[in-house]
Amino acid sequence: MKNKIDIRKLTVSAMVCAIAFLAMFVFRFKVSFLTFDFKDAILSINALLYGPIMGVVSAALVAFIEFITVSDTGVYGLIMNFLSSASFTFACGIIYKYKRNFSGAIISAITSVFSVTAVMLMANIFITPYYMGVERSMVVSLLPKLLLPFNLSKAIMNAAVLLVIYKPFTSILRKTRLLPQTDSGKYRMGFKSVLLLVVSVLLIILTALFVILYLNGEFNIIRR
Repeated sequence: MKNKIDIRKLTVSAMVCAIAFLAMFVFRFKVSFLTFDFKDAILSINALLYGPIMGVVSAALVAFIEFITVSDTGVYGLIMNFLSSASFTFACGIIYKYKRNFSGAIISAITSVFSVTAVMLMANIFITPYYMGVERSMVVSLLPKLLLPFNLSKAIMNAAVLLVIYKPFTSILRKTRLLPQTDSGKYRMGFKSVLLLVVSVLLIILTALFVILYLNGEFNIIRR
C-alpha cells in the first residue's frame, strides 16, 4: 500500500508541475522588464497537498525546466523564478500543514502574499542591479512606483487563483482516485465556498485591471 500511495503522490506532483510549466504559455502579464504568470498558484497545490518542502522542490524543478527550455533571462530568471515560487509555496504550505480547514486556506493565501512580496523586493534590490547593469539606487527608486505594486499585484492574483482552483482540482483528483476519498475533502459549494469564489474572482479581475491600466502592463494569452 505504501508504494501505491507513493506512486500516486509522485503522479500528482508531476502532473501539477507539468500544468504549472504549461501555465507560463497562457495568461501572462508583462510590465516593463517584469513578467508574471500563474504558475506559483498551481505549484502551491503540491504544497497544500504534500507540505511546504514539496512546494519548494516543485518550484525548483519548474524553474530549472523553464531555464533550460524557454527562458530568455538566463541565470537571473532562474533565481528570480525560484525565489518567487519557493517563497509563495513554502509560506502557503507551512500554514496549511497545521491548519487544514477553510480559515487555514485563507490565512495561507494571505501569508503567501506578504511572504513573496517581501522576498521579491529584497531580490529586486540585491539582484536586479546586476541584471540591468545599473546602480542599486536606481532600482531602489523603482520600488514605490513599479516593483512594489508589481510584486504585490502578482502575489494577490496568484493567491486568488489558488483559492479558485484548489478545491475543484483536488475534487477531480479524488474522483480519479489519485487522491484518497475523505468526507472532509469533498467539494461542497456552500455559502462560504461561494463567497470565497466570488471574492477571489473579483480580486483577479481588479488586479488584472490595475496591472493593465495603472502599471501599463500587457496581457498575453499565448506566450510570445
